[in-house]
Amino acid sequence: MASEPEPGIAPEDQSPRHAGDPLMLTVDGHDFRVRVRTGEPGTYDFDWLSGPHEYGFGLSGPAGAPMSRAAMEEAIRGFLAGIDPATGYLAE
Repeated sequence: MASEPEPGIAPEDQSPRHAGDPLMLTVDGHDFRVRVRTGEPGTYDFDWLSGPHEYGFGLSGPAGAPMSRAAMEEAIRGFLAGIDPATGYLAE
């Protein structure tokens, strides 16, 4: 067993639950599924569907203000800018 965490998908029993229908976005040729976490208003999970791995990121913001599509696209571009092309994961 590795002593350091490795990127990947959380086991089903530890995965967050999501509310409503996901939003599908294509940003700069990359496909993402965006979902709101159940019971955590303002918390979003971004799944990188077209990436080389099952990978993505989460963001939290104010509970009372839904994230705009433009803000989601900006967050995705920021995520993609940090990806190491050799590994397909965030650069260290």
